[in-house]
Amino acid sequence: MNDNTTDTASPDVKPLNFLQQIIKKDLADGAHTQITTRFPPEPNGYLHIGHAKAICLNFGLAQEFGGGCNLRFDDTNPEKEDQEYIDSITRDVQWLGFEWAGEIKYASSYFETFYQWAQHLIETGKAYVCHLSADQARKYRGDTKVAGTNSPYRDRSVDENLAELAKMRAGDYDEGACTLRAKIDMAAPNFNLRDPMLYRIRKQTHHQTGDKWCIYPTYDFAHGQEDAIEGVTHSICTLEFADHRPLYEWFTANLPVPSQPRQYEFARLELNYTVTSKRKLKQLVDENLVDGWDDPRMPTIAGMRRRGYSADSIRNFCDLIGVTKSGSTIDVGTLEFAVRDDLNENAPRAMCVLDPVKVVIDNFAECNTVDGIELLSQPAHPNREELGKRELPFTETLYIDRADFTEDTTLSRKKFKRLVAGEYVRLRGAYVIKSNDIVKDNQGNITELRCSLVPNTVGENPPEGIRPRGVIHWVSAEKNIDCEVRLYDRLFNAAAPDAGDKNFIDALNPESLQIIQGCKAELSLQSAQIEQSYQFEREGYFCLDSKHSCDEKFVFNRAIGLKDNWANKV
Repeated sequence: MNDNTTDTASPDVKPLNFLQQIIKKDLADGAHTQITTRFPPEPNGYLHIGHAKAICLNFGLAQEFGGGCNLRFDDTNPEKEDQEYIDSITRDVQWLGFEWAGEIKYASSYFETFYQWAQHLIETGKAYVCHLSADQARKYRGDTKVAGTNSPYRDRSVDENLAELAKMRAGDYDEGACTLRAKIDMAAPNFNLRDPMLYRIRKQTHHQTGDKWCIYPTYDFAHGQEDAIEGVTHSICTLEFADHRPLYEWFTANLPVPSQPRQYEFARLELNYTVTSKRKLKQLVDENLVDGWDDPRMPTIAGMRRRGYSADSIRNFCDLIGVTKSGSTIDVGTLEFAVRDDLNENAPRAMCVLDPVKVVIDNFAECNTVDGIELLSQPAHPNREELGKRELPFTETLYIDRADFTEDTTLSRKKFKRLVAGEYVRLRGAYVIKSNDIVKDNQGNITELRCSLVPNTVGENPPEGIRPRGVIHWVSAEKNIDCEVRLYDRLFNAAAPDAGDKNFIDALNPESLQIIQGCKAELSLQSAQIEQSYQFEREGYFCLDSKHSCDEKFVFNRAIGLKDNWANKV
């Protein structure tokens, strides 16, 4: 997060965003001696990149100003919630590098208090039980041109309303039979103030409270009171909640809450080529259009983690795009830039041949071998000595990528910087070799390249007159690991897949996943760790897949390519 200063004279110091300015002033004025923020997800799905921005903002502000951030589950709708989502959310927050203040909190922990406060609103003439059906209540609400009409149940007595609420709690009514509503103003321009619902009947087992309750508070009724109970000082929401703020403040003003939190709104994260609606993401999962919530093509934090994105890259991205009050759509290329930039600096290097063709070194005997192997060495990272070195077994038979060889001797060095029939190329970290002969099968497919090495060229220039075209990657044919490589691309091929009345399913990119089997990777990757990304030289950034890999099978996911090639596709 940004440094706590408004000095912008130095080009290295970013100006404070509007939330930082508010908090700094509140602390300076003594409005608060310590700040408390909160991250309040509803456990009805996995978190996505938009939530990552909210996590970084709320936890980051608390860290920056010496406060704490609560992790609270707004679990007021048991029909759509699940323990799986709670577990995934806590895992995501920790993976991003944050720790919440105290114990994890739940809205359901405050259900008894909410009920007592509902009774308080009835007793002060500010709430009533309404038996209008959902359709009837919608009609009574009016529209932008016509004021709403009071419910015929609005003027019930306090005793009658308390009795009706008790019946709701006891389960005497079916779902939809009645609701508890606040008594505010049916003519208010802000529809959220037109006698909003406080409680509805849901005869569902709750993942935390079991069957203790059959009525549940609405998000609007619970949210501000949760903040007040927890002593939240700055309740930071996205812009769609701006119209809900008057209701938030009405509740905290009309209830005996222990503190008075304040709500602030910022622009949510909108990415092109991306869908972040939980409902739509769940549809992709339910219809098996993706490999679960953590599919590496999904914009979920779990999906990005499985794909090989680092927590640092996501935090850097959130810092890069900043915090504003006005909404805008961010180019997904900005996220990809942050991922590529971080992995370039931190990912160890390795070699993997995706489409192997065999290379036989005819003069291999000139190598300095032990048991038919010459052990070569390369740094794990060209600029990170602390990451050490990796051993590369060089053997008589190797694999190179089929695309790194051509028989076309007319290609210029500028157009083809790899191995050409009869010419030289350098193997990464190894010898300069020359292509001497080509072996083909009956269909004319190349099955083997016969080559010779130029002695004494490991780490040394070749003799005068020998000009390698370029450098290519390779692996030993005898000492490697077989692996499957999954090349992931953007899930959607439209910049705004769900805009207007579009069916976002129609915008799915049919080339978003390519599975390549029979790949050959260098032996050092036997010790590859889940979530550790590697740069496969000249191929991109990859990590070991957490779902499909096992002791007998290595599956590597491409996090991102070395360059942004998407612009050439659209």
